Amino acid sequence: MNYLDRNEFNYAPSQEVVEALKNFDINKLCFYTRIYDEGKKSILSVYLSGLYEIDEQQVLLGYGGEDILKQAVHYFLTEEDGNKTMLIPKFSWWYYKSIADEVNGHTLEYPLYEEGNTFKYDIDALLAMVRAENPKILLIASPNNPTGNGLTPEKLDALLADIPAATTVVVDEAYASFVSTDTNYIKVLVNKYPNLIISRTLSKFYGLPGLRMGFGFMSKELTRFSKYSNKYLGYNRISEDLAIAALKSDAHYRDIARLMNESRACYEAEIGVLPGFKVYKSVANFILIKYPIALKEALQKAFAEEDYKVKFMNEPGIDEHLRITLGRPEQNRIVIDTIKKIAAQ
Repeated sequence: MNYLDRNEFNYAPSQEVVEALKNFDINKLCFYTRIYDEGKKSILSVYLSGLYEIDEQQVLLGYGGEDILKQAVHYFLTEEDGNKTMLIPKFSWWYYKSIADEVNGHTLEYPLYEEGNTFKYDIDALLAMVRAENPKILLIASPNNPTGNGLTPEKLDALLADIPAATTVVVDEAYASFVSTDTNYIKVLVNKYPNLIISRTLSKFYGLPGLRMGFGFMSKELTRFSKYSNKYLGYNRISEDLAIAALKSDAHYRDIARLMNESRACYEAEIGVLPGFKVYKSVANFILIKYPIALKEALQKAFAEEDYKVKFMNEPGIDEHLRITLGRPEQNRIVIDTIKKIAAQ
């Protein structure tokens, strides 16, 4: 089965990751890490501190980005002030609402609007909701899954300037490494705003979803959350080594991102011209396609026959859309040809 439904990685890990696994000292697993005695979380948090030029105390680690998001939502929605309201994008990952529901959170959706071949955040409407609802958490996905749109660092900065300090802003940047190599804005923003958490992951750009390792950065003023989040006995020591190896082999993953860009262009050129189809701009490792709903069953059957699994969206408003992970070139070719075959019938 070819899985192109959950934005996983259909390429090989970097050679640095392979070597790190081969050379891992198995005896490390017989002991907890001792770096906590030095006031540090992990060898990974120390490495990330140097890589992003951010104080190690402001680095967050988790078992995937989902763990950091869950920790943040659970922590802030259960504080003593009783405010359980969280704002999330209208079309976004179902998990956001789910983790709020786990602590009886009150989730409201702020709008996106469609413009040409992309979706955009309605910033004016978002700020109006913040003023009206006084949310405990504002969650921003940039890029957003499944719509593929995001905010530039400049637009994010401008938005944060209008958010009251009592609202914690959680920015999910799981796919941000596909957008740009520039990460300097992260240290600027977490040191400028006292209510900011930025979450990232090794699962998407670095192609290691099975590693279950996420990381993030937070404002110094959120030290109580850091104490809640930290693991006293440390983290998976294999995962730490492999994560550092992946971060050191950025060039390998940039080459793969370029191949994904080429495949994205093929979707736009070949599927975007079909009657009733629309290919949306995306800056992540997936692409969103609107299709004639009358073709749904035929498409599902055709993909099943090819042993391919893609995501047929069910949410109201985008229930005539496909989200397809960008796989290897030969996989993308099969998907494109399958869609073209059904569209021609």
